[in-house]
Amino acid sequence: MTDQFTLARLGDAGREVPVVRIGARTLDARSVTTDFDGAFFAADGIARVAAALDTLPVIDATGLRVGAPIAAPGKVVCIGLNYRDHAEETGAALPAEPVIFMKDPSTVVGPFDDVLIPRNSTKTDWEVELGVVIGTTARYLASPDEALSHVAGYAVSHDVSEREFQLERGGQWDKGKSCETFNPLGPVLVPAADVADPQALGLRLWVNGEIRQNGTSADMLFSVAHVIWYLSQFMVLRPGDLINTGTPAGVALGIEGNPYLRAGDTVELEIDGLGRATQSLVQA
Repeated sequence: MTDQFTLARLGDAGREVPVVRIGARTLDARSVTTDFDGAFFAADGIARVAAALDTLPVIDATGLRVGAPIAAPGKVVCIGLNYRDHAEETGAALPAEPVIFMKDPSTVVGPFDDVLIPRNSTKTDWEVELGVVIGTTARYLASPDEALSHVAGYAVSHDVSEREFQLERGGQWDKGKSCETFNPLGPVLVPAADVADPQALGLRLWVNGEIRQNGTSADMLFSVAHVIWYLSQFMVLRPGDLINTGTPAGVALGIEGNPYLRAGDTVELEIDGLGRATQSLVQA
């Protein structure tokens, strides 16, 4: 690819238009695909977009809502306790194997959409994460060396969590992870070819302007490649699936006084080269 570009989706929720961003230009990608979904990735869509760049018309993005850069994924698979410092701040033992949990795919919303604090929640928490979007089917991979070839791209992912629901109400973690709006994604999907090393990315998050998380994907206990290989031994990863790869230290659960999110708070998060997102917290 000679031109570096990113994928985005603009417009009202449920009516987003697939676009390509190159520098300050926004190009309409509807001549290539109706959406950035599993079918698009399965049909080598990113390469097709790259080949069509010179023919895509400019679109006026002024005032348009920024949606998640991929249409609703078939599944959202999450890795818990994947940073040593985060495991330590929560008092958890370091896992010998990746901790896996699932998140309702309908939690995926735009990077600037409001996040709803669930009713009866007192422990809504933040987690900046490197999101990985699968591009080709990964099934029983032989080794981690094969894994990154199955990645379509990377995005900023916010794995919002309700800690009481997750940890104090019995059962699995899913009910503290699957509340409405609990996975803002984007603003863009950066093609895998333009991310030289997914283990060399800084991740940062601020709450009301105060930096709370400042880590690096180099500190993952299990690398992106290892996670994809590992997951492929237990489930089929399909084009358009999203993997949240864990969060570094600095969540409210691990901070003295536990300053959980409240209505009126603002969260900003960014990952090197993947863009910056902002969400306001409102009561559900």
